Amino acid sequence: MAEITADISWLAVIVGAVLSMMLGFLMFDPKRATGRIWAEGTGMLLDPPESFPVLPMAMNTLGLLTMSWFVGVTAKSDALLTVILATLAFALLNGANSMFAGNSKGATAVQMAYWLLSLLLMILSQGVLA
Repeated sequence: MAEITADISWLAVIVGAVLSMMLGFLMFDPKRATGRIWAEGTGMLLDPPESFPVLPMAMNTLGLLTMSWFVGVTAKSDALLTVILATLAFALLNGANSMFAGNSKGATAVQMAYWLLSLLLMILSQGVLA
């Protein structure tokens, strides 16, 4: 367990996840071009949901925290190329899944860009705060 918990900058992990969540609020906002492209390309309504999507947001938050933790683990062991490779693979698989689900190329590109930009924010958080 020490391999994934020792010498981790938990502040950088949390900041990286929070910055990524803020990026998501910006990128997927239907008032912005990327949000409209994503919403229209996935068949989502541009209107606010009737109720807050608790489970998807909880899963997203846990996913971002876990991803940011992974960045922290690789940063402390000088293996950032490992997390870059893993995130690239994840973004490609996520993109393939998006397209198999019938989403547009634009929506798929927004989703993939979100993960790659989130990775950048998490790496920057580690570089500045760790």
